[in-house]
Amino acid sequence: MSEFKLTINNDLCWGCKTCEVACKQENRAADGVKLISVQENGPDLIDGQLDFAFYVSVCRHCDDPACVEACPEEAIGQRNDGIVIMDDNLCTGCQACIEACPYDAMAFDEGKTVAQKCHLCYHRVDRGLVPACADNICPAHCIYFGTSPT
Repeated sequence: MSEFKLTINNDLCWGCKTCEVACKQENRAADGVKLISVQENGPDLIDGQLDFAFYVSVCRHCDDPACVEACPEEAIGQRNDGIVIMDDNLCTGCQACIEACPYDAMAFDEGKTVAQKCHLCYHRVDRGLVPACADNICPAHCIYFGTSPT
């Protein structure tokens, strides 16, 4: 069996946030909710020039996801292909999963009072497509999606 993996080369990231926009458009996340976000480090003075470093923060769909264990309602589960998804209808908004995530990759939707996370656009993956953030929209070509042998 193969697992779906999102691979991000942060060294190539320009910080343009196109991945954020693609995700927001695809998933219609509420205001203030980011399922993927580009973080900025800098500016730092390196060899006399200002330098910025960017890194993409997104759910890593861990092999043993802490968010799944932390959820008292079993609202988060992992599919056989490795994609970790949340059932908004089961989430009570306790935010235990948000606290448990070691990657700070979850958000809270104040309007719906539920936790939110990247689900690798499984609705697209199930149709043979790639997640919106990896669909050739990144001008730096730093986000890739595919399978890896398990």
